[in-house]
Amino acid sequence: MDIIEHMERYDYEQVVFCSDKGAGLKAIIAIHDTTLGPALGGTRMWPYSSEEEALVDVLRLARAMTYKNAAAGLNFGGGKAVVIGDPAKDKSEALFRSLGRFVQSLGGRYITTEDVGTSVRDMQFVRAETSFVTGLPLSWGSSGDPSPVTAFGVLQAMKACAGEVYGSDSLEGRRVAIQGVGKVGHALARVLHEEKAALVVSDTREEAARVVRGEVGAAVLPPDEIYDAECDIFSPCALGAVLNDDIIPRLKCRIIAGAANNQLAEERHCQELARRGILYAPDFVVSAGGVINLSFELICYDAEASRAKTAEIYDTVKRIIATAKAEGITTAEAANHLAEDRLRRARGIKGLYLRR
Repeated sequence: MDIIEHMERYDYEQVVFCSDKGAGLKAIIAIHDTTLGPALGGTRMWPYSSEEEALVDVLRLARAMTYKNAAAGLNFGGGKAVVIGDPAKDKSEALFRSLGRFVQSLGGRYITTEDVGTSVRDMQFVRAETSFVTGLPLSWGSSGDPSPVTAFGVLQAMKACAGEVYGSDSLEGRRVAIQGVGKVGHALARVLHEEKAALVVSDTREEAARVVRGEVGAAVLPPDEIYDAECDIFSPCALGAVLNDDIIPRLKCRIIAGAANNQLAEERHCQELARRGILYAPDFVVSAGGVINLSFELICYDAEASRAKTAEIYDTVKRIIATAKAEGITTAEAANHLAEDRLRRARGIKGLYLRR
């Protein structure tokens, strides 16, 4: 990859490569856009097969955070960090404290939190070195794990889509297939169970799927068979690029709404979903509940206000669907336009001198 050319093409501001041999840290921080405010996005820890794979992932994720924060009406830009390593065996206090120092070196341009492979505990180590971290324990007066709020936001998106497709936003009796029951997928299974939906789940970790089965009575499928499940709603809650040329023909659903980032392998895949009569709820809108919750922590945490703001995802999805129908475009394009319009308006504000 020609990094500078790629950054120029997609308007990235900064990419930071972080190395600390003593702490075992190999990480990349990407800041996509700070038009609306400091870049806010989590730290993902994953055993990437190469540095290039990690770089591609962090760039995609950072850009998605810009769109997510903009579409959610938050005053934050987009950024992300990835740590190259196995979260099951490579974590240490030293590693995350070292990451915290690199975050601190950016002077507030990037604010981090937990993501796939990291936890509230890890963020406590980061906090020892920088104040630019969120998602800290409830006992610290912070918001804690954002996963339940993310799941609540996904639920709102599902309801909005169900209203469009089935004429009612009730999910009672609707069959939902959840791919990935990590922190968000597990929380989503719980709220869907409360809505009396029928659940089928899968996860690469058999134990995680069994736990969900025990809690909510979900049926369990092997990871590769979840794509073939007969269902009303397919909910990707694992890693990205799951909606691709191989998987889309296998889907037997009317709606896709999940928490995974960058679900479309390519933008054209949203057109293919529409051609097949599948309504796609754009992932960066659907999964915004977590970052909405974290944004309140950075101001003055109010759980009730955070939940009320997250509930607005229902109306945002409805607006995106209506725009797509009116303009003859895909829901992915309509969501992109929503975020880009807000960024464009912010960039147009007159640059008055403000003493810092």
